[in-house]
Amino acid sequence: MKYNILMTDTIFPDTSIEKECFSREGMAFTLSPASDTETLVENGLEADALLVVYAPVTAEVIERLPRCKVIVRAGIGFNNVDLEAASRRGIMVANVPDYCHDEVADHTFALLLSLSRKIRFLHEQVRQGAWDANLAKSAPRLRNKTLGLLGCGAIGLEVAKRASAFGLRVVGYDPYAAASDLMRHDIHKVENFNEFLKCIDFLSLHLPLMNETRHIIARSALSRMKPTALIINTSRGGLINEEDLYSALRNKTIAGAALDVLEVEPPQGIPQLAKLENTLITPHTAFLSESSVAELRKKASLEIIRTLKEGSPRHQIN
Repeated sequence: MKYNILMTDTIFPDTSIEKECFSREGMAFTLSPASDTETLVENGLEADALLVVYAPVTAEVIERLPRCKVIVRAGIGFNNVDLEAASRRGIMVANVPDYCHDEVADHTFALLLSLSRKIRFLHEQVRQGAWDANLAKSAPRLRNKTLGLLGCGAIGLEVAKRASAFGLRVVGYDPYAAASDLMRHDIHKVENFNEFLKCIDFLSLHLPLMNETRHIIARSALSRMKPTALIINTSRGGLINEEDLYSALRNKTIAGAALDVLEVEPPQGIPQLAKLENTLITPHTAFLSESSVAELRKKASLEIIRTLKEGSPRHQIN
């Protein structure tokens, strides 16, 4: 039987890696010309599998795909795929959770260092003609400060490794991680979320975006943090209520934030948060490197091939 694969969308310069993977298996591969509902349905009528980057694969799309057996998200997050609708149809959904761990951890720590050492602020001062070392005197010493990991999965553990090299104490809040497992990585588990927020100097988010995690950092959580605390988010923008964060930064409820992700991407114009001196924003690039993109594309394609040939994916999430 010849299988048909539909790629719903792409941010990559071509589809050569995907084409090569599927052609070796004698599978037909097509890139959808657009990612709106009607186009995906029209092009997906004969599809046995969907390969998804950022396109919204909604219940309406899923319910109108008669042959689809598996949907693979080319990435770690999967909030753009309706898992419940896929499960109702008996369609397996998988992601690629085992790539870019080093890249995201490196980017997380780059943001933490840039924010805490006031790199952007000082650079702007020099660009405007100032040369005043005293502008940096409030930068915190990292050693013996506390880094809080909100989510202690594979990327969180990589961040913890880097933190230890700078002398940071690392604590974690993760209801799904055993305290004994975290201790093996020198992470002290905090059981109470409010106590976790109160004790940390730096907060780094490493959670999937789901109903129960959406806006987990909002006015209430921000009010419990130290006024000197810094937030770093390289996970998903929807974890933070951006209006509440903006207010907290303006009112000095917290000291700063560095974000690689926003609630709406790309933003409409210049994000309000980017206009503040105590923020850093990068355009969802933490996962990128010369190696990580090729790895992601190949692994996502192979996950579809594995499912169609062997009956199940390695990383099923529904």
